[in-house]
Amino acid sequence: MEAILLEKEAVENLLPQKFPFVMVDSMLSYSETSLVSGFNIKSNNIFFDNNTFLEAGLIEHMAQSVALHTGYQFFLRNETAPTGYIGSIKEIEIKKLPKINDTIQSAVTILQEFAGITLVNIVTTLNNEEIANGQMKTVLAK
Repeated sequence: MEAILLEKEAVENLLPQKFPFVMVDSMLSYSETSLVSGFNIKSNNIFFDNNTFLEAGLIEHMAQSVALHTGYQFFLRNETAPTGYIGSIKEIEIKKLPKINDTIQSAVTILQEFAGITLVNIVTTLNNEEIANGQMKTVLAK
């Protein structure tokens, strides 16, 4: 298990989303071009149904992992992070849905960044098994 760089409260302060819509609760690693986030799934999650974390929750977790990278970049520069939006989602593959109390991790790799548009690759794992992957393009609000 990797050491947690930022815990729940600090992570929530860097995200535009607020409870109950927060799908990331830890940052495990950070660099200019990558980030690993974590999320422990609780039964009160809005994307939790029938003992399963739904596809929409998994995709939202992936997107918020990207937002956390952006938010932390701005935080390091003592600037307020602008709101970001998902510009596009490309080829998301979901192999397995997590259950209650599972902790998932997402590794975000920045492929390209230009003029407020970021293209990322995301791999989500559960107990070191890949359960989802895909690419997203995010756009910062002007």
